[in-house]
Amino acid sequence: MPIEDAVFDKHDVKILDTSDSYQGFFKIRTLRLQHALFAGGLGPELQRELFVRGSATVMLPYDPERDEVVLCEQFRIGALEDTHSPWLLELVAGMDDPGESPEQVAVREAREEAGLEVTALKQICRYYPSPGGSSEFIHLLCGKVSTDGVGGTHGLEEEGEDIQVHVLSRTDAFSLVESGRINNAASIIGLQWLQMNYRNLQSEWQTRG
Repeated sequence: MPIEDAVFDKHDVKILDTSDSYQGFFKIRTLRLQHALFAGGLGPELQRELFVRGSATVMLPYDPERDEVVLCEQFRIGALEDTHSPWLLELVAGMDDPGESPEQVAVREAREEAGLEVTALKQICRYYPSPGGSSEFIHLLCGKVSTDGVGGTHGLEEEGEDIQVHVLSRTDAFSLVESGRINNAASIIGLQWLQMNYRNLQSEWQTRG
C-alpha cells in the first residue's frame, strides 16, 4: 500500500465517553477511547484531553515589487517564559469563523491586523501544528500586498489586540528565522517557503499586475 494511503481512518477509533472538562477562552474535552492497532484488534482504553481549537488561517503578506514582507509583533501568553520576549514576530493570522473560507479569513485579518489590502492569494500548505493534544488545523497562505505606507499599530480593541506592524526585506526577514528571533512554526514555514519560491512568485504576480 502506498504510504500516501492511510491504513486507518476515524472509524477505527472507538469513542467510549466524551465530556467537556473546561470552557473558557478555549475548550478542553476529555475522551475515553480505544483505537485500532497495526497488529490487529483494538488497543487498551485510553483517556486523552483534547484542546479544542478548530481551524485557523495564517497569511504571509508579500510585496513582489519591493521584495518585502509584513510581520506582526504582539504579546503571546504561550511565550510568557521566553528568554528573549513574549512579544513574537508573526504572520497575519486569525481563527476561521463558521462558513468562512481560508481566503476570506486571510483578507479580513490582513485588513484588521495590518491595514493591508490583499490582491492575490496562493496556498502554501495545510497542517496540524500540535496533533498530540490539539485539534487546531492551519491553512497557510501567501498574499500579494503593497507595502507602500504600511506600518503603525493595528488590531481590534474589543479583542484586546495591540499589534505593531513591521515591513522588512525578504532577506532580512529570513535572517530572523536563521537567527532564531522568529520562533513560531507558521512564520518559519511561510518564510522558508518564500525563500524557495520568491522568484516564481515575482514572475507570476508581476505579470498579472
